[in-house]
Amino acid sequence: MTTATPPDLRDPAQLLTALPYLIGFRPAKSVVLLGHRDPGDCPGLILRGDLPRRVHRIRQAQALAQRFAAGSHVGVTLVIVGGRRRPGKPPPHAGFVEDLVRALEDAGLPVLHALWTPAIRAGAPWACYRIEECAGVLPDPRSTVVAAAATECGTVAFDSREELEALLAPRSPEALARRADQLSRLTSPPWPEATRVNGAASVVRAAFERRRRGDGPPTDEEAVLLANALKLPEIRDLCLAMAVPPATAGAREAEHLWLTLVREIPPPERAEPATLLGFTAYLRGDGAFAGMALDNALEAAPDHVLASLLKRVLDTGTPPEVIRGLAAAAAGPLVGFGLDPADNDVGKAA
Repeated sequence: MTTATPPDLRDPAQLLTALPYLIGFRPAKSVVLLGHRDPGDCPGLILRGDLPRRVHRIRQAQALAQRFAAGSHVGVTLVIVGGRRRPGKPPPHAGFVEDLVRALEDAGLPVLHALWTPAIRAGAPWACYRIEECAGVLPDPRSTVVAAAATECGTVAFDSREELEALLAPRSPEALARRADQLSRLTSPPWPEATRVNGAASVVRAAFERRRRGDGPPTDEEAVLLANALKLPEIRDLCLAMAVPPATAGAREAEHLWLTLVREIPPPERAEPATLLGFTAYLRGDGAFAGMALDNALEAAPDHVLASLLKRVLDTGTPPEVIRGLAAAAAGPLVGFGLDPADNDVGKAA
């Protein structure tokens, strides 16, 4: 994941309590690696993994280090979340931390800080692996500067990865089955070739208008038309262009629609809104959710070219601004699908 990190996160307690907002959910029994670019305060790739069993420690350490070696990082901060510290002993999982330090140093990346906490919650103890007197108690994560900034932007930190993944689950498997059957019978897009792009654009525009009215999920007919519209390269490109500027009301409104369609369109057509969702989340810095969305797209259509490309770019820790040009290049005369700018309150809707 790549994201923007305020300077106050140089404070270990602030950094630890910010993790749920940086990765999108509250990590548990996890190792989190935060990359730093030049200059040192500039954030880079953020990775989270499960704490490995002893026999897998070296392998996981090497795999994580390789991910950072692919980017232009100047150092890494390590965080271990989980385990119980025994009185008079160093923080738990110290052996795994040393494996990570060696693997990262072999890749030319120094470990700038190594931190531990049993859980991200108010009152939990925290400590450093390398400096004995470096320790304290975590504040309430909701009271931090990062939490306030995230709330202002409409960002939600979920209590677990599973809760975040559940956002992508189908709303109605029965509806998906009906729509899959209807889509399988279509041999070509349901618009005349001469007016195909305009016809498909009107379908997407109508979906935005229904969302603004709060009409609820699409009907079978609407979902099938949207699935066909998003398959057209011209429409896909226009949808990509709606991701910029990132985190604005219009981009958030588009992201919410793509999320709705991920839940309402069957595979393989589901890959299209899932890819748009991943791209939009990636541009606003939510690498964890972007990765989930792109995995969802590749599950629906393993050979999806754009989803595969974006997943590779995400996995190498490429900053969002590097791929922002994809949206700019996609801009055309129908950008925004003829909609008025989204109202801020609409953009912040669930």
